[in-house]
Amino acid sequence: MISFLRGTVAHVGLSSAVIDLNGAGMSVNATPQTLSRLRVGDEGKLFTSLIVREDSLTLFGFGSDDEREVFDILLSVSGVGPRLALAVLAVHDPEAIRVAAHSGDNKAFTKVPGIGPKVAGRIVLELAGKLVPHGTPGASVPAVSAEAVWKPQVIAAMTSLGWSEKDAASSIDKSLADSPDLAEQGNVAEILRATLRWLGQDGARAGNRAGARG
Repeated sequence: MISFLRGTVAHVGLSSAVIDLNGAGMSVNATPQTLSRLRVGDEGKLFTSLIVREDSLTLFGFGSDDEREVFDILLSVSGVGPRLALAVLAVHDPEAIRVAAHSGDNKAFTKVPGIGPKVAGRIVLELAGKLVPHGTPGASVPAVSAEAVWKPQVIAAMTSLGWSEKDAASSIDKSLADSPDLAEQGNVAEILRATLRWLGQDGARAGNRAGARG
């Protein structure tokens, strides 16, 4: 594995740079922030992650080992490839990503181009416990609630069916008011079914009320 590159910066583009290593030019993909710190003709150092595909070998470069670590962890999420993981780092620094993943803030990930509610919810769900904010030495980090993990997933499923995020969140809360155990278990499919069932019953109740008034 190529852990880092150090050499003369031969070229800096919009999405990649070329590092001259004793006459061999190594092309490295990086975020705009990382590229902005490189100057053609000066020595540059990038921490790297090598992505191996059947038909290609691609290097991704980072300004710190911390950025590379978060990048590699993001790649563990199903459906998140290296380009999308790099896009996340272009929008958020490593600590902000840790905080968002740990606190269940899926909206932070929807700010990244190419990431919608479904993918954002999946990132939060699959990274729970894998990314923990560094915080200050000796400080305790608040635990992630079960709701912070499953609720974005249920909301994403409901918005795909036509509900707004506000209506979806309200319906989930109302449908689970009498089912605290279901909320604690955090089974996304079961909670979604319970919410849709509640909506159907509520619609029937509304219809009955309207008929009585008529």
